[in-house]
Amino acid sequence: MSGSSNISSWPTFSFIGIPGLEAAHMWISIPFCLLYLVALGGNVLLLFLVRAEQNLHEPQFYFLAMLALTDLGLSLSTMPSVLAIFWFDIHDVGLDACLTQMFFIHTLSSVESGVLVAMAFDRLVAICAPLNYTRILTRHTVVCLSGAALIRGATLLAPLPFFLRTFPFCGSNILSHSYCYYPDMLNLACGDVTISSVYGLVCVLCTFAVDVIFIVVSYMKILGTVMKLGIQDRNWKSLQTCACHLCTVLVFYLPLISLAVLHRYTQETSPLLYTTMSNAYLLMTPLLNPLVYSLKSRQIQAALNKRFGVQRVVAGE
Repeated sequence: MSGSSNISSWPTFSFIGIPGLEAAHMWISIPFCLLYLVALGGNVLLLFLVRAEQNLHEPQFYFLAMLALTDLGLSLSTMPSVLAIFWFDIHDVGLDACLTQMFFIHTLSSVESGVLVAMAFDRLVAICAPLNYTRILTRHTVVCLSGAALIRGATLLAPLPFFLRTFPFCGSNILSHSYCYYPDMLNLACGDVTISSVYGLVCVLCTFAVDVIFIVVSYMKILGTVMKLGIQDRNWKSLQTCACHLCTVLVFYLPLISLAVLHRYTQETSPLLYTTMSNAYLLMTPLLNPLVYSLKSRQIQAALNKRFGVQRVVAGE
């Protein structure tokens, strides 16, 4: 009886690596490690450039710095468990460590979604109300929008670890990913999880669903404004910047939505598909964001050229 109580109160969870390729985990760790290094290095470089270059002290680049900071947090949140699996064959994690990792992953994902909304708002004002841009997008506004994204994420998602702490875990406790993910942990809990599941759905609707709607409406308004004004050189460059932002939005939301759908609506999904989608969700976004902006932003390319002698690679810019 005592042993059973201990197991329920202090469960241990087991991460999976890549099902069927356990023998090759050491070799698989090499590309994973390189991808993490590129993601960390790229986002640190963006932060350095925005801080060091005076001509990047503009709202759109402040939001980009916030995005890079969030991506750094996401990478550092998942890197310990992912590399522990592939390097040291360590698969087990305690409840407290798992809940801590889960909280940071979900909170930072919510913050990133909020920053993407702020970036869409920045482009909306820049294209649809250019004469009022400096009056609307002040440093105070940037701080308020970034702070609101952080407070919203932390406040809405703070109850999730406490919900999970109220449940016993009485099964094998094998997680579907290389990190702790709320729907995944909730599936392993014993007892009635209806309220916790509904609250998780409310969080998704209040953050990601609302954010997607705002982003879509913003870019529809932007496109309508540009079409009215005609495709002039300035408007064409504005559209290129918006296309860059939309690439970032798609890189973030597509794996996130796909993973959520897999968890909620599929029962017989291949573990390999789960693993692929989960790694794409939290590894590709921090990796691709700095690459997208480095390739498409003339100001960042100019800053790279000034600091490191990196030549522009985008034709015509």
